[in-house]
Amino acid sequence: MNESQEPQTPSKKDLFLGLVHSFQAAAMQQMGKTVNPFTEKVERDLAQARLSIDMLEMLQERTSGNLTGEESRFLSHVLTELRLNFVAEVEEDQKAASGPAPEKREG
Repeated sequence: MNESQEPQTPSKKDLFLGLVHSFQAAAMQQMGKTVNPFTEKVERDLAQARLSIDMLEMLQERTSGNLTGEESRFLSHVLTELRLNFVAEVEEDQKAASGPAPEKREG
């Protein structure tokens, strides 16, 4: 790299999209959808996943009217994806907690 070439600073849009993506990645990891890069294990912490989703919801509320169309669509898409995955994980936990359905005996 020449001395005259300065490293480019990411744009505000790139920084915002990166922030949303980092919360998305954290929530997916916390739901057990991806491997924790530090422990190299799949770990689940639905309370933490809920917190990550809540943070993105707060970000959406606080930035309403101040985002570009692309930023708003990306944030909405990420939130929809995370909410659907979260509900699926909660339902899976509820099914596991209730145990297998008892078999019917014929009399």
